[in-house]
Amino acid sequence: MTTKFLIPLFFLVTTVFVGCKESTTKTDTAEVLTVEKEPFFRLSLAQWSLHRAIGSDKLDPLDFAEKAKEMGFEGIEYVSGLYNKKLESMGMEALLDTLKAKSKEHGVENVLIMIDGEGDLAASDEKERNQAVENHKKWVDAADFLGCHSIRVNLFGSSNAEEWTTNATIGLKKLAEYGQSKGINVIVENHGGFSSNAELLTRVIKNIDMDNCGTLPDFGNFCVKRDSGGNWGGNCVEEYDKYKGTEEMMPYAKGVSAKSYDFDDQGNETTLDYPRFMKIVKDAGYTGFVGVEFEGSNVSEEKGIELTRDLLIRIGKDLSK
Repeated sequence: MTTKFLIPLFFLVTTVFVGCKESTTKTDTAEVLTVEKEPFFRLSLAQWSLHRAIGSDKLDPLDFAEKAKEMGFEGIEYVSGLYNKKLESMGMEALLDTLKAKSKEHGVENVLIMIDGEGDLAASDEKERNQAVENHKKWVDAADFLGCHSIRVNLFGSSNAEEWTTNATIGLKKLAEYGQSKGINVIVENHGGFSSNAELLTRVIKNIDMDNCGTLPDFGNFCVKRDSGGNWGGNCVEEYDKYKGTEEMMPYAKGVSAKSYDFDDQGNETTLDYPRFMKIVKDAGYTGFVGVEFEGSNVSEEKGIELTRDLLIRIGKDLSK
């Protein structure tokens, strides 16, 4: 997500000696060939990039590993909600057996599962919060079975910052404790509401203080408040600084979501400063997977994925010089 991207720089030096029988003089010519550095990260494909194709039945979600491999990725990031129909028809055990076999067949690494629709881990009501923890446990088990390192969860909850911080800490810690027992990270994406306020989110992570509890910085999801009153839909009326937020989240990052929307003729993302984002990622010492998550509509999903992939590779090589 295919060539590994963590190849160290080396130099190939060829020395040519030219001589003749009549003379003992040797002319030494050294030709140095520098092998270009690879990016400092590995590339994975976020399944949400293909949600329209999957939703319209143009792509079977069971073929996600094959599609990612065809497009040059070495890792894949599943989205739980894109398997709702398969879960109804196959059941969890058969679904996971199939996904594991497919990833092995096509030689891609299962990186993480993005979990949606399993309840609010930051709910103010204790019973509701505890039920959300229980609902998420099966996905921790699924990640363990597939060989993923993490599940990504949401923290929505209260509209009061202090209340949200308290409840998010309680709910997330309970799930992280279960994840720890399985060797699985539980990571939070900036995904609307107070979870998009990086200062508050990192406060929750610090409160929990567990090695397997961290973040998944998303370049594009820093809207804290919308005029619709919900986490989605409507216009954003309050946004947290994207670059500051990413920088604050990176010390706790166990993944990175490279969101993209639109590109110019030179292949540059026009709505986000990708070189700035990726420098923040590199400066944090991050060398793991960066997931391509295209959400634009001006080009096809596959074209958007390719443009994002190529831009990341180009910037990654430049930053590795």
